[in-house]
Amino acid sequence: MVTTSSLPHRQFKIRGLDCAEEVAILKRQLGPIAGEENLFFDVLRGRMTVQGAVPETAELVRLVAQTGMAAEPWEESRPEVPASNARDRFMVASGLLLLSGYLVPVPASHYLFGLAALFGAWFILPKAWYSLRHLRPDMNFLMTVAVSGAIGLGDWTEAASVAFLFAVSNSLEAWSVGRARRAVEALLKIAPEQVDVLLADGHTQPTPAATVEPGQKFRVSPGSRIGLDGVVVSGMSEVDQAPITGESQLVPKEVGSAVFAGTINGNGTIDVEATKRSTETTIAKVIRLVEQAQASRAPSESWVERFARIYTPAVLSAAILIALIPPLLFGQPWYPWIYQALVLLVIGCPCALVISTPVSIVAGLTGAAHQGVLIKGGKALEAAAHIKAIALDKTGTITSGRPAVAGIFPLAGHSEGELLSIAASLEAGSSHPLARAICDHSAQQGINATPADDFRALPGKGASAVLRGTAYWLGSHRFLEERGEETPAVHEKIEQLSASGHSVVVIGNAEHVCGFIALADQLREGIPGTLDALRKLGVEKLLMLTGDNQGTAQAVAAAAGITDLQAELLPADKLKVIEGLVAEYGVVAMVGDGVNDAPAMARATLGIAMGAIGTDAAIEAADIALMADDLSRVPWLIRHARRTIAVIKQNIGLSLSVKFVVAGLALAGYASLWAAIAADMGVSLLVIVNGLRLLAHRD
Repeated sequence: MVTTSSLPHRQFKIRGLDCAEEVAILKRQLGPIAGEENLFFDVLRGRMTVQGAVPETAELVRLVAQTGMAAEPWEESRPEVPASNARDRFMVASGLLLLSGYLVPVPASHYLFGLAALFGAWFILPKAWYSLRHLRPDMNFLMTVAVSGAIGLGDWTEAASVAFLFAVSNSLEAWSVGRARRAVEALLKIAPEQVDVLLADGHTQPTPAATVEPGQKFRVSPGSRIGLDGVVVSGMSEVDQAPITGESQLVPKEVGSAVFAGTINGNGTIDVEATKRSTETTIAKVIRLVEQAQASRAPSESWVERFARIYTPAVLSAAILIALIPPLLFGQPWYPWIYQALVLLVIGCPCALVISTPVSIVAGLTGAAHQGVLIKGGKALEAAAHIKAIALDKTGTITSGRPAVAGIFPLAGHSEGELLSIAASLEAGSSHPLARAICDHSAQQGINATPADDFRALPGKGASAVLRGTAYWLGSHRFLEERGEETPAVHEKIEQLSASGHSVVVIGNAEHVCGFIALADQLREGIPGTLDALRKLGVEKLLMLTGDNQGTAQAVAAAAGITDLQAELLPADKLKVIEGLVAEYGVVAMVGDGVNDAPAMARATLGIAMGAIGTDAAIEAADIALMADDLSRVPWLIRHARRTIAVIKQNIGLSLSVKFVVAGLALAGYASLWAAIAADMGVSLLVIVNGLRLLAHRD
């Protein structure tokens, strides 16, 4: 996957970039020298990214200025300066002049109405002139024609009213987009700017997080946000990781536990050693990837843009025909038909239609990120709504990827507790995953390990030690066979366990075999319910893929409730399976760890990475990354994607419906210029507010 951060690029703040219509203007203006495919726009932040062979800054600034907008180099740390101050002042002046025009007699009022129209249209005139010079009519051109036409007809009041209302519309739209921008930043930019760095004398010193290097230690007070990714070196607490993972439960943290910037400390004070700079933290990567995702155009977004390219000239052509045909062919009076043509131009402005999709997509992406689901763009978000088949890796996806005690089988009169105590005592000093699983289970059961004497590791076999004067050994099934102490009944039971995916640890002494402990990779909590939820959402095929043996795979699949599985697969085999699913079902998701399953994930329509919170490679490899090890986020993702699609359709339908209704009223002679602009302004605000509802989608 190639992102804008992996290629040379330059970023600019664009003053006046408040609508997707301006994006189209900038693409036409800069495309010939930079290439349209190298231009990326973030309307919510008013930012343009030029990728690849970047032209000189001065040349880009000059070309942008010709469009009626202004460009300056982007500075991330620069405080946000409202670009609408001057526009708002001109809008207020237009309104005051319009009001004054009603208070003075004709012909003095004409001058006031004319000035009101000029102030109201001041910021659209440069854009309209650019549109005319390039023979590409847009909303600014249509509005300028409407105001000029009203003046030409002698309707000074109408001209001033339309210009003022259009200025109000632009200001409200800019305010709405600014509100969306602030909501996005509030959701994502959550890491504090300062941390309390620990000094040599034990005191702390507030220090900008951006200056803290890996290896430095800082203290996190109860209730505070953690400033940097790191590892706990002192203290215990519980941390709210919901800002990154969407987890609803507090996560216990102790010495050695990883913590992440932007998460919220609980009731305990902890000292943390930073492991990453502020620009490299998990939340920093999430922020960058969400911003880059906004440049990935969704299919519906591209469709709307293509539609608008046809729609706007069609509206202009229809208005010309309405103004000319009735007077020329049927002897109708000129005034009413020219007036109705101007109404059609006003209601025909495509801004509400064009902005409806990107606002919804950005809100959908940001709402998902807040729930711990990182989506790499609008295309991936829309594809998630149409998933027909899902292939799931076994280890680390359906299962936890960590062994746990699944059964204890004491023999020769020993109890389960006694057998577990002996095993934990022999495994206490080992870092092997099976050893750690036994020790963890022993601790959970409240069984303490006994100090061992004369401990000896037996490489490739197991270990031996003396406990309370008795020598014990511990090892694998093969070690038991080598010792010649195996009975037919024990052999049969261990073979059954091994065939069903269990690892077996045998414990014995000089007199007899004391028993054995079976360990297995455990299903993630709630997996059967999650898979059932996917089926209810209409996913037609759920398939488990694994490199494990058939017996292990069947045991896990049966426990999870999966009937379709393929085992003993190499990465190339998984790739072939995915190719077959894509050919049969079309939209296919592959859920894996983002590294071992990379070929299959790349071939699938959507690659979904599990547990990406601690894995940089997983974030980079997948189209969608689940920041916590929570497969239940996949049904949530599908519901969220479908809701986003529904909002987009609502916005498009609302925009077109209002325009068609007002256009019909115009043709019937029942619509005025000010009513048309009011309707256009209202629908623009409605589609923005409707799209922003996706920020809070949590069900």
